[in-house]
Amino acid sequence: MSHRLALAGLLLAAMPLAQAHDGHAHGQQHDHAAHAAQDPAAHAAHAAQALAAAVADSRRAPANVARDGWRHPQQTLEFFGVVPHHTVLEVTPGGGWYTEILAPLLAEHGQYIAAMVDPSSLPEGRGRDYQQRSLDGFNTLVAGDAARFAKVKVNTFAPAAPVFAAPASVDVVLTFRNVHNWRSNGQEAGYFKGFFDALKPGGVLGVVEHRAKADVPADDKSGYVGVDQVVALATAAGFVLDASSEINANPADSKDHPDGVWMLPPGNRHPAADAAKYQAIGESDRMTLRFIKPAG
Repeated sequence: MSHRLALAGLLLAAMPLAQAHDGHAHGQQHDHAAHAAQDPAAHAAHAAQALAAAVADSRRAPANVARDGWRHPQQTLEFFGVVPHHTVLEVTPGGGWYTEILAPLLAEHGQYIAAMVDPSSLPEGRGRDYQQRSLDGFNTLVAGDAARFAKVKVNTFAPAAPVFAAPASVDVVLTFRNVHNWRSNGQEAGYFKGFFDALKPGGVLGVVEHRAKADVPADDKSGYVGVDQVVALATAAGFVLDASSEINANPADSKDHPDGVWMLPPGNRHPAADAAKYQAIGESDRMTLRFIKPAG
């Protein structure tokens, strides 16, 4: 099955889930659903074109564009079934790498939500300070370009008991290279439960994560996680694994770096003398998994 036909199927599956925030949006989403039902292939092609335009947007930071060859945003978001009318929640978007693509894509007919840690939910110290810098930095990014980010919504949550959005209000939840952090803090089960609660029935959880060779202990410091471990977390929360993809695979990554995944780009925490070695490897080998919240 082609990417476009697969996208058409996901699009049709998602149509009954669209819930509007007001009458105007409700009418727009009904129009999208009607058009997709009449010609799903054409509607999927239009969605793919809109996504391609968002990826090719000249306003994206050059440093972000430079990573496209490793992160494959067009193929990854198509695999997750993201289309312009969706409500998409990205968990801890960091510096906004995917925000630059998703916010413009969803601005007219959908909604982009950034879920950020609430610093006040953490005890005083380095952890709270880090999350405050992250939140401030993201808010500065959004405020600095109203043309692209005016509709971005920021939801804050407490990591100990995360609530990401209103129950059953989101079409797609996305997380990129985060699961290892939650495992190291013993909070992974709560996160996956929060994703399940936020998604509409039939909604998609898309996970990209550094892929270990096999299962790793909870206190592992490499940054890599076993595929089976991620699948087990999602399954325990109620999800069903729908598909996996090698879009973000990198067979050159040996996964045995002394200081873990952060020695690779873009972290580059390696001795200067080893720069050429790690640049040649590139970014980490990553799993790309699509989970579904059962419809019934």
